[in-house]
Amino acid sequence: MRSSSIRPRLVIASGNASKVAEISAMLDAVGLDVLQQPDGLEIEETGSTYLENARLKACSVARLTGAWALADDSGLEVDALGGAPGLYSARYAPTDHERVHRLLKELGETPYRSASFNSAMALADPNGDAVLEAQGICRGEILTAPDGHGAGYDPIFWVREAGMTYARMGQHLKNKLGSRGKAARTLAPDLKRLLGIG
Repeated sequence: MRSSSIRPRLVIASGNASKVAEISAMLDAVGLDVLQQPDGLEIEETGSTYLENARLKACSVARLTGAWALADDSGLEVDALGGAPGLYSARYAPTDHERVHRLLKELGETPYRSASFNSAMALADPNGDAVLEAQGICRGEILTAPDGHGAGYDPIFWVREAGMTYARMGQHLKNKLGSRGKAARTLAPDLKRLLGIG
């Protein structure tokens, strides 16, 4: 039986504080000390799938910190571009603005604008072994111009179920309809069981 004074630590394998807060909220991480990975840590994403990259990050951070670690890897796949930018979504151009501009330019005037946000999450135990994995997909389409302000491709990704772009969706809708929210929801019950909370 876990002592009520000892809270399990979960390190989110990301240096992005807003992503750490977002994932923590999605997991409804009551009874957990949620931390972001150590400063200056860069893990090369050499996987050929989102899941491989998430697993790589989670296992590396778990081994380095000796704590449970959770990682996600996400990307935007545009059907008319053969699934691009996909794994390279964050490296498609130097800035968010340039990434959006490049994507819109490459799509041009085509009416075929279906796309999906894809996320994979992996949980590693303190020994650095992956013990839990989940994936989520959010289908949508690419607008011809940005609508709203948000990170990455959010302002041009229209989610029909929500009737708005990803950039205009509140956290509750992102948790329910977003790819990362779907992955986190799938993972949460087993994560809580493994960490002895909830």
